[in-house]
Amino acid sequence: MTSDRRDLVVTLNDEQEVAGLLQVPQHSFACYVLAHGAGAGMIHPFLNAVAMGLAKRNIASLRFQFPYMQKGLKRPDPPPVAHAAVRAAVAEASRHLPNIPLIAGGRSFGGRMSSQAQAKVPLENVRGLAFLGFPLHPAGQPSQERARHLDNVDIPMLFLQGTRDSLAHLEQLEPLVRRLGSRATLKLFNDADHSFHVPARLGKTDEDVRNELIGALADWIGMLAKSSI
Repeated sequence: MTSDRRDLVVTLNDEQEVAGLLQVPQHSFACYVLAHGAGAGMIHPFLNAVAMGLAKRNIASLRFQFPYMQKGLKRPDPPPVAHAAVRAAVAEASRHLPNIPLIAGGRSFGGRMSSQAQAKVPLENVRGLAFLGFPLHPAGQPSQERARHLDNVDIPMLFLQGTRDSLAHLEQLEPLVRRLGSRATLKLFNDADHSFHVPARLGKTDEDVRNELIGALADWIGMLAKSSI
């Protein structure tokens, strides 16, 4: 596999820039703009594995830091700032890869910020949203409140979720996906938690789950890319 990996600067405005990382395999047919979760930045091993796994399947990726992570802060940015970072990253992906479809989304907080941005004003050239563990509600507080904005998203959405995810109980998640109708696809990973960790006693490793997740994500992106030609 030939893959070009480049460090980028993603410009939000005249006063704010964040780091980005673009990975482009030689025969890319789509690009995933991959936002990190609340507690770890764009070079977290999980996101590295996703980017590498997609590259092996000829799918490019652009990762980026949210401003709070760039500054070394622990508290995530308020939604308007996070939305601006998502838009800037999408624009950067379009600039580098102008002729292929884009998918936005990411891990937990990053996926939700991407969908909120899409719900407010559609992200340019983005054909779908893919969530790697959508944080539907706080732990111990099952609700669909955090997903109300998804009613305003009119592009396909993929939910990749563990069945033991404490931030997305199935009794809340499955009715949500049904309500969204044909726009939403749900892929469940048995016994995985919000970090896609599985108990060792099950005879399956976290790497097994991660590889299954990357395969499901790549297949969905491939179908979406073909339908947009």
